[in-house]
Amino acid sequence: MNTVASILFWMFFAVTCILFFPVAVLIRAITGLFDRRLVLLHRFTSFWASLYTWLNPFWRVTLVKKTRIDPRKPYMMISNHQSMVDIFALFRTFFHFKWVSKSENFKFPFIGWNMRLNRYIEIDRGTTRGSVSMMRKAEATLKEGSSVFIFPEGTRSRSGELGSFKRGAFELAKKLEIPILPVVLDGSSKALPVGSFILKGLHRIRIHVLDPIPIEKVKALSVDELIELSREIIQTELQKMRAQLTGPMPS
Repeated sequence: MNTVASILFWMFFAVTCILFFPVAVLIRAITGLFDRRLVLLHRFTSFWASLYTWLNPFWRVTLVKKTRIDPRKPYMMISNHQSMVDIFALFRTFFHFKWVSKSENFKFPFIGWNMRLNRYIEIDRGTTRGSVSMMRKAEATLKEGSSVFIFPEGTRSRSGELGSFKRGAFELAKKLEIPILPVVLDGSSKALPVGSFILKGLHRIRIHVLDPIPIEKVKALSVDELIELSREIIQTELQKMRAQLTGPMPS
């Protein structure tokens, strides 16, 4: 059953990518001249990506926004990373941001092309030149008023447990004196394990958007202290989410 459901899901995914990409091109062509940050295009992309969790009966996504953010201000958005499903699920926030994503993702037909349309930020992992280029683009993006979303672990966790954080996001937040917005998710590692395309039955995926680390604290702490604080915030919330996971699956 899981295999059949997975085939149907990925067929739906392929068909919608073919149908929606021309719409994205049209939106970019119409709005690109006056929508400097491509807010409308990203909103359409958020709708497009959200379809895969809204309509997938195997994934029950719960989004809890524990804070209110100012959509006119940029944030350094960070989250733990468990699965490819995270990308679909995190679009459900409908916040405006630019992803930082590995260069391989930009090569996929339709999806990768849409990432370029949105001016998401490419990183060639494993090279100093790639990291420097990513930091430069991310800095320019933040200065133009768009938030940047980075997975500070750098890659998906195979165990679902929180890994160590890389420095890039925190160096940028401190340099530009912008707040850090922690987002915590859980449940996706079992919904679609790393390296698999087979849906693994019914799973709850929960997303909690937490209070930002304010500019005053970003200024006061060193990069290492910001990393430690951010990781502690995400780890603590992750533990709370798992401790509360005792009720029945929502219908």
